[in-house]
Formats: sequence, C-alpha cells, structure tokens
Amino acid sequence: MAGSNEVLLVRHGETDENAAARFQGRLDTRLNPRGREQSHVLAAALRDEGLRAVYSSPLRRAHETAQIVGAAIGLEPILDERLVEAEAGAWAGRLIAEIIEGERDEYARWRAADPTFRFPGGESVAEQAQRIAAALADVAAGPLPALVVTHGGTIRAIEGLDRPPGASVGNCAVFRLTVPLAAPSPRP
Repeated sequence: MAGSNEVLLVRHGETDENAAARFQGRLDTRLNPRGREQSHVLAAALRDEGLRAVYSSPLRRAHETAQIVGAAIGLEPILDERLVEAEAGAWAGRLIAEIIEGERDEYARWRAADPTFRFPGGESVAEQAQRIAAALADVAAGPLPALVVTHGGTIRAIEGLDRPPGASVGNCAVFRLTVPLAAPSPRP
C-alpha cells in the first residue's frame, strides 16, 4: 500500500518502437499487445495501493497505460502536458544503436541525466527536469497517494529519485517518490 505522501511514477507499457530499440521522444506512438498486457499486470499490482489520483502524459502510449490502470481502480486519468517525454529533436525515430555508434558521448550524457545535455534540435535535460518538477509539485498538492504515468527519459530526469544514474527505466516499472509532508499550522 502506498504511503499517504507518495507519488508512484510509472513508465508506459511497451510500444513497437521500444521493441525495435528506436528512440521515440515525442513521437505519439501506441502500446503494442505486450505493452497492453504489461499495463494490465501493472493495474492488478496497483489495485491495493489506495491511489486517489492518476495523472498522465497526453502521449498515447502513456495515456493508454493510465487508462488501463485507471479503469481497474476506478479513477479517470488527468492529462498534464508537462509530463511528456523530452523533445528529442534529431534523435526522434532513430535506432538507439545508430545513436550510440555515432554519438556515444552524447548518448552517455543523456543516460546519466546530465543537466547540460541538450538533444540536437531539442530540449535539454535541465529544461525537462524543470518542467517535470513543476508538474510533480502540482501532483503533490493534490490527493495522495497518486500515480503519474510518464516516460523513461522523464523519470530519468527527476532529481531525488532513488535509482542508479544511467540505469534503464523498464516499461511499466514503478518508482516511489516520497513527498515532504506539510508542517502543521500553528495554533492561535
């Protein structure tokens, strides 16, 4: 059961582009059959978490995952544009192996969530981190515990999340973020 001050962060289920090891960025791709199955397994695993709200990136792969989970727990996902994946510029749609072969150092910087890294023709990790921090602050101000369905790069950009730098963020992987509890108001 999730704590009353937790936000659960989840990467969407698998897409054909994930299966092909293709960089998606903001390409609006759908879940494949395996991704839908992963989302149903996730929904069953989250059924007893006591979630009070579900938020989602509006990109179809995340929204579909959130809809599957939301249907299982009786909550309608709230779409938040700030939860989208990074604007990957020239990397969008390219095979990851091709990027690694031609831009190994840049790829390593992105994987390590180096805030100074900027996608060629796209967004920086720092810009993405700012955007997601603002979204998470709004989520934390609402009913908790809450679920946020987003993207691997977005999760990687979140500061203070307990995960090894550069580690993979698997499809439908769950990460827990504890939100500081507000101090009680002083009594008059």
